[in-house]
Parts: sequence; C-alpha cells; structure tokens
Amino acid sequence: MELYVTEISKYVIAFLMFLYTLEAFVAFRWKTEKKRTGLYIRQIILMFAVQIACFIQIMARTGKPVYLFFFAFQIIAFSSVLLLFYVVYPDGNRLIINNSCMLMMIGLIMLTRLSYDRAVKQFFIIVASFVVGFIVPEIIFRFEFLKKFTWLYAVMGVVAIGIVLFLGAVTNGSKITYTIGGITLQPSEFVKILFLFFMAGALDSAENIWQIFLASVVAAIHVIILVLSKDLGSALIFFVVYLALIYISTENVGYLAIGLSFGALASVIAYKLFSHIQVRVQAWLDPFSDIESTGYQLSQSLFGISSGGWFGLGLYGGTPKSIPFVEQDFIFSAIAEEMGVIFAVLIALVCVSTFIEIMRLGYFLRDTYYRLVVCGIGVAYIFQTFLTIGGGSKFIPLTGVTLPFVSYGGSSVLVTIMMIMITQGIFMIRTDERYEAIERMKRRRENERRKEY
Repeated sequence: MELYVTEISKYVIAFLMFLYTLEAFVAFRWKTEKKRTGLYIRQIILMFAVQIACFIQIMARTGKPVYLFFFAFQIIAFSSVLLLFYVVYPDGNRLIINNSCMLMMIGLIMLTRLSYDRAVKQFFIIVASFVVGFIVPEIIFRFEFLKKFTWLYAVMGVVAIGIVLFLGAVTNGSKITYTIGGITLQPSEFVKILFLFFMAGALDSAENIWQIFLASVVAAIHVIILVLSKDLGSALIFFVVYLALIYISTENVGYLAIGLSFGALASVIAYKLFSHIQVRVQAWLDPFSDIESTGYQLSQSLFGISSGGWFGLGLYGGTPKSIPFVEQDFIFSAIAEEMGVIFAVLIALVCVSTFIEIMRLGYFLRDTYYRLVVCGIGVAYIFQTFLTIGGGSKFIPLTGVTLPFVSYGGSSVLVTIMMIMITQGIFMIRTDERYEAIERMKRRRENERRKEY
C-alpha cells in the first residue's frame, strides 16, 4: 500500500505544481489585482493541495503522527498569513505573497524529510519573520523620510560586515556569522537591505559623474569586505545589484561595460589570491577528479539530481543526506532527487514569476527612489536563486548561498520576507499614485466642463 501511495502521489504532486506554476504566469495577462481574484483563489487551493499530497507521502513512508500535527500547524500558519495579508493590505500584490508562501511550504516539506528538528526551527523562524514583516509595508508607506538617511545606511552596512570580518566566527573557511546573546546572525543578509536603500538614495540624488563615482566607491568597499571575509556569494550579489542599479538609473551602457570589466578583472585577481576560490573552480571544472575530497559535494549533488529522474524517487526514497550541507546550499538537488526534475524546474519557474512581477512593479513606479529599491530587490532575489541552482547543478562554481524561501537559514528567511514586504509597501505607494492620477484627471475634466459653460 505504501508503494502505491508513493508512486501515485509523485505524479499528483508534479501535476498540481504544474497547474500552480501555470497560474503564476497566466496572471501576467491581467494588470489589475481585481481581475486576478479568481486566479489567486485557484493558486491557494493548489498550494494547499500540494502540501497535503506531500504530507500524505510522508505519512505513508514514516507513519509518525508527529508529522501530522506539524502539518496541521503549517496549514493554520500559512492560512493565517494569507488571510491577514488580504485583510490588512487589500491593495498589496497577491501573486508575490502567494509565490512566497508556496516556496516556503515546499522548503518546510523538504526540511521535514531531511531534519525534523531543523524544519520545526524553520517554521518558527517563518512565523516570527511574518510577525515582523507585516509591519514593514506600513512603515514604507507612511514614513517617506526614510529616504533621507542615504549615507547612514552606507555607514551601518560597512560597520556591520566589517565587524564580521574582524570578529566573526569562521564557518567552512568563511567569516559570515556573528553571535550576539547566543543568537547567531549573518549580517551580510541584513546589509542587503541597507545597501539597496543606500544605492537607491545615492543614485536618485546623483547629479554628476562624481557623485556616481562616490557611490561606486562605497559599493566597492562593501564588496571588498565580503571578499576578504570569503563570503563570495554575498559579494557577487552585492556587485550584480550595484551594476543593475547603475544601469537602471543612468541607462548608460558604458557604465555597465566598465563595471563588468572591473568585475572580470577582480575575479581573476581573487582567483590568483585565494586558494579556496581555486579549489571551487577546480571542483566545478571536474568534480569527479577528486570525488573523495574537494569534488565530493558537487558530485553527490549531480548524482542526486540524475537519480531522481523526471518525477523523483519519492520523499524518503533517495539519499539526499549524503550531500554535505544539503539543507542550506543543496536543497534544490534534494528536491530534484526525491520530487523530480520536473518539480524542481517548476520551482525555478515560480521564482522567475516572482522576479517578473517585482520588476513589473518597479517599471511602473514614477518615484525613481522606490523604482531602484524594487528593482534591486528583484535582481538580488533572482541572482541568488541563480547562484544556488546553478552551483548545485554544475552550471557555475559553488558560491555557498541559500535558495530564497526554500533553504534552511534564519537570517536568510527573515531578510527575504522583509524584502518582499518592502515591495508590498512600495506597491501600495504605486496604487496611491494611481488613485491620485485618477483624481487629477477627474478634476481636470471637471474644470474643462466648467470652462465650456
């Protein structure tokens, strides 16, 4: 019976996920949230249907009642988040929040299979992050004076990652965490937000090339500190966000070309100076040449992806725990192994859908400052997704970053939720702009009618 349930549920889960992903792209047919209402309802039904099907498979494999209680708590938590969001922020963007919840549900499902204790911790982190996150849109919408602290954001960011460089704990050869009062944080995650607000403010107010150069110097300081800390994934994300915002704000291809040239030169220098970069590049070029040592992680990841096939081996059917740090850096490989390559590709497409919606929101904003913030969030989100999936599938060298919303990690989950909620606050500003534009048009038409009489 267990075998039948597992085999049937594999295809059901993939089909439900396909329908959800399809709805995530069909949403782009309509520009207004009102016209998408029925689509959002279908997404929510499919979202919980995927979760139910996955937990049926887990229960069939394990028979442990504790998973059933954990599943019930997840249903309550995510239902509450979606309901409260729709009630508290009726003008918010529901596609982004739906996709985010979907990815977090999948992450919890996979973490439950890999490590129940970590899944429980992740669940509480998600709940706490949403408690904090629900305040963010209102702050962004109400407190416009936050735009004024451009250089304060820069100083805070440099100090935060600088402290880690000198006092941070060494984890797997990199200084990326700092412990305060027994709580371990990854400051580079929080500095992403500060960096976005700094770059948006600096570029929005820049009136000449000197001011752009000054902003570039401060951005370079961020990246250099992260490189010295050997936090290469974060350094890459900061650099790509910087390049994207420079191009969006100036529309100057020359600046983009110069930035890419400096980036290429810096990559060559870093490769020559840091042995751990050389090791990662060698493992990327040929992970099987040293499969027992430097190539072990990547080779196990590739074995897992290939063994899963199109529909996977089923939850608890594979051996994803053979991949070191699978819950953080290689969770995409674990999903591909047990839930199938099709399911894994659909997850990537949901991430792409989220990115497109964020960038679409940024495109229609009249306020340059908020446009840069939103576009920066979109670029940071999709590039981090690319680094994680690309690294685990041997498309690019490993960088050691998490898959947003899916991987295990407290700081990463909290910051990603906050970034998504920042976009929601800015979406409310855009909606307010539209209402004001409509009112101005009405007043103009009324004045024209009065003149006619």
